[in-house]
Amino acid sequence: MRLMLLRHAKSEKGTPGMRDRDRGLNPRGQRDAPAIGAYLVHHKLIPDRVVVSPARRTRETWERVATAFPKTPPVSYDERLYESGPDAILAVLKETPPSTRTLLVVGHNPGLHETARLLIASGDVEARERLNEAMPTASIAVIDFPGNDWRKLHPHSGRLERFVTPRSLKVATK
Repeated sequence: MRLMLLRHAKSEKGTPGMRDRDRGLNPRGQRDAPAIGAYLVHHKLIPDRVVVSPARRTRETWERVATAFPKTPPVSYDERLYESGPDAILAVLKETPPSTRTLLVVGHNPGLHETARLLIASGDVEARERLNEAMPTASIAVIDFPGNDWRKLHPHSGRLERFVTPRSLKVATK
C-alpha cells in the first residue's frame, strides 16, 4: 500500500470576518500545486483514490494538482480531515477500500505532519530528518506499507519512500 500525504499549497491570509475554511490559495500556492502534480505524474505516483479536506485551500490545491493527471482518480471530501489530528486522519485512512493501492490525502498541518511522523518507521535518513523538521505547504510525503489492508495500518509501520517540497523541486531544476 502507498499513502501520499499532501499538505495544501500556500494560502491567502484571512481577513476580518472570513472563516478559516474559506481561505483560498495565494499566487505562490497557485504555482506550487500544479508543480507538485507534474512531479507526481513524471514519477508515476498516481493515486487510485483521493480524499480531500473540504476547506477551500485544500480543494483548490487538489484541483490544481489534478490538472497534471491524464485521468482524474475518484475523489471524496471528508470533514474529518479539517482541523484534525492523527487519530481522525488514521480513522479516514482505515476506511480505504482494499482495492485502493495508492491513496492521496490532501489536508492540513499540524495533523498531516503529526500523522506522517507517527506512521514512518524507516526510509531515507535525510528525507526523514527533513520531514521531522517541518512539512511545508504543498509538500508531499510518500509512505509505503506492507500488506493490502488499510484497516491494519498502525504507528511506525511505514517506510518513507520520498519527501518532496516545492523548494526541493526548484533546487533540483537549477
